[in-house]
Amino acid sequence: MNFALDVIDTAPADRVALVELSRDGRRKEWSFAEVSERSVAVAATLIGQGVGRGDVVMTVVGNRPEWVLTMIACFRIGAVALPCNEQLRARDISIRLDAADPKLIVADERNRTELEEARPECPVLLIPDDTLYTDGGERAVEAAELSPHEPSLITFTSGTTGEPKGIVHGQRYLPGQRLQAEHWLAAKRGDLVWCTAASGWSKSARNVFLAPWLRGAAALLHDARFDPGERLEILQRERVSVLCMAPTEYRVIAKRTDIPPLPALRELVAAGEALNPEVIRAFRAATGIEIRDGYGQTETGQLTGNPAGRPVRPGSMGLPLPGVGLAVDDGELVLEDPGTDPTFFVGHLGGQPAPESARWRTGDRVVQDDEGYLYFEGRTDDVIISAGYRIGPFEVESALVSHPAVSEAAVVGAPDEERGAVVRAVVVLRDGYEPSEALAQTLQEHAKRQTAPYKYPRIVEFASELPKTASGKVRRAVIRSTATLS
Repeated sequence: MNFALDVIDTAPADRVALVELSRDGRRKEWSFAEVSERSVAVAATLIGQGVGRGDVVMTVVGNRPEWVLTMIACFRIGAVALPCNEQLRARDISIRLDAADPKLIVADERNRTELEEARPECPVLLIPDDTLYTDGGERAVEAAELSPHEPSLITFTSGTTGEPKGIVHGQRYLPGQRLQAEHWLAAKRGDLVWCTAASGWSKSARNVFLAPWLRGAAALLHDARFDPGERLEILQRERVSVLCMAPTEYRVIAKRTDIPPLPALRELVAAGEALNPEVIRAFRAATGIEIRDGYGQTETGQLTGNPAGRPVRPGSMGLPLPGVGLAVDDGELVLEDPGTDPTFFVGHLGGQPAPESARWRTGDRVVQDDEGYLYFEGRTDDVIISAGYRIGPFEVESALVSHPAVSEAAVVGAPDEERGAVVRAVVVLRDGYEPSEALAQTLQEHAKRQTAPYKYPRIVEFASELPKTASGKVRRAVIRSTATLS
């Protein structure tokens, strides 16, 4: 199998593959022929830089064609793509460099500072730079014949109990997206699909371009920050057919804007956290369309969804995708047979293979109604889901403790109307420091510099000590249930 050959090279040459909306206002349509030709040129460049089958190529690029073309070039030659979010800071990037040992990095010029601070030992190609397309010269590039379990993609978890861990997906992950593309995303030939997830997240690659292309649809790339009014204007102007957004984005639009008629829109989907029923009602009133929620993990890909063509169950993450063997065991969602999941991971980066013959416990607590619909209740671990981002407390705690004023820190989630949850930090100060609003703001800015800005604690509280078990472990459950510890 080879995604580049089987999907891109064989698509009708003149069919639109990408609609690019750049930060400077430029608009460009890319045909499948152009995507095929340019991805071959990028593949030649990768080969010219010494990249071979099984080598890792890291990208630190926004939602722009260069990111997509580099991913496809990796798929074409059998290299392993490691897309990284542009919000990552030098420490985050260093963790990924140490774990993945990339052969090459392709990055946007605007990310140069963080990359230089991370001190990669491999070459870096910066965009804009024609080298990405020309360095390989006229080198012939053949699509590699790849087996289903050969690595294709690395995504990182949120670091629930320690540092983020690399999850390796096999080549099967790419065509495996057909299942959710048909039964959840529900794109059709000729549609324009807009998945707004930033590059680097597991949902971004699979729904920004993989799933749309598998269904014969075009993908919209918008390289800009979220602006509710601009998003609605683009939906109208570009006549988007299928929209995939984070629940927070839907919430903000519903609360802060008047949603106009969107006659071209046919499907609305969301994933990443539970979606509020009132937001579903707001979009239904404005567009006549219900937002269909879904659920998946970094390791598993999409597992459930409110099916297309059926009434939405507000608050539910839907039914198991057809054929996927899910069960509820003592309140926890369990994948009974990983072999039924076409996008199940093949192993951890640099280590343990995936447990394909054993049950996969998701760590998420759910309830199931009489008709099989699943409802998310919370995590069995301490991960925080904020605005669709999964945030491990360890990373934020580490960032806070690196400040000279902080002795200890514990991080939990706090309910938030728009974001679902926000990061709440309880901090124990070192001798010589006193709690203050100014110090709280200083610690917030410090956390933004140390790790990705979306992880920073929006609530900072001070305490004389943290509640702990007899063995010295922080009792986060006590912190979550207590309004203040000061």
